[in-house]
Amino acid sequence: MPPPPEYSRSNSFNVLIRRGVKMTHLQLVAAIAETGQVLSAAEKVGMTQPAASRLLAQLEKAVGAPIFRRHLRGVKLTEVGEILAKGATRMLSDLDLTQERIDQTLQGAHGIVRIGSVTGPSMQWLLPTVRDLRAEFPQIELTVHVDTSVKLTDALLSRELDFFLGRVPDGVDPRPFRFEPVSEEPIALVVRRGHPLSGRTELTLDDCLDFDWVMQPPGGLLRQTTENYLVSHGFRLPERTLGTTSTLFTLALVHDTDAIAPLARAVAEFYVRETGIGGRVDMLDVAPDLRVKTYGLVRRIEDEATPAAERVIRQLMERAPTPTE
Repeated sequence: MPPPPEYSRSNSFNVLIRRGVKMTHLQLVAAIAETGQVLSAAEKVGMTQPAASRLLAQLEKAVGAPIFRRHLRGVKLTEVGEILAKGATRMLSDLDLTQERIDQTLQGAHGIVRIGSVTGPSMQWLLPTVRDLRAEFPQIELTVHVDTSVKLTDALLSRELDFFLGRVPDGVDPRPFRFEPVSEEPIALVVRRGHPLSGRTELTLDDCLDFDWVMQPPGGLLRQTTENYLVSHGFRLPERTLGTTSTLFTLALVHDTDAIAPLARAVAEFYVRETGIGGRVDMLDVAPDLRVKTYGLVRRIEDEATPAAERVIRQLMERAPTPTE
């Protein structure tokens, strides 16, 4: 039996609006999804609890199904309610971004640009670009979040970031993303200054495997790349490995022990320098072809960049490393 005309694909546009659903209804259901309480949601939207209850009844009538169930600790959205709340949250977020784009267009590329990056590109690519942007466009405020591609992908999907420098992780649906490839990411093995292997000529990876290693926890891309490289070249894996996501802790452990750490070469080179905060670690002259797969600029395919974000992206792509760097 065919669905009623009101539900047909050709007539479905704006059905909820024609049924009387207003912005306040959407703000309220999004707030309930966030708080799990009618009273808290009402306060968040700026209304009384009785007014919120009336709006919820109107909303249930409009969608033709219950959208929440009450329980001792508050309310829980039904499956229909969760679908509605997700759509409402997405629409409200899109409206905020639209207003941000309007403001930035009127003001001339003012505003906040939220950038994510994995560690290597943050040092090699993002840092010099940020330095130039601060001088040329001081009216653009930048926030930078450095993390793994897995966490940056989640932040991008939840619109906490405008874009990030990294990779779409394996196993993640690539369809929501636009990926502009830039370069592979060289890896260096880092040790403390004065390490038994430091400065040795004709060094091999086999010489390194008798020492402790400090790497990302299992599953991290840099660790996977390093271990795959060792196995594919006929070497055993290190017998003693400490896993950490912290570059600072990695460098502290390397500085205080004989541990060996694979790091993005751009990060290693920064800390090897004699000036500033570096000069206390060395890079081993081994495995020059050890590289993580290509990284690039990742953004949501369905969203247009704000004028300020577009300015930052153009500046980044002009400074993008070449594949040989």
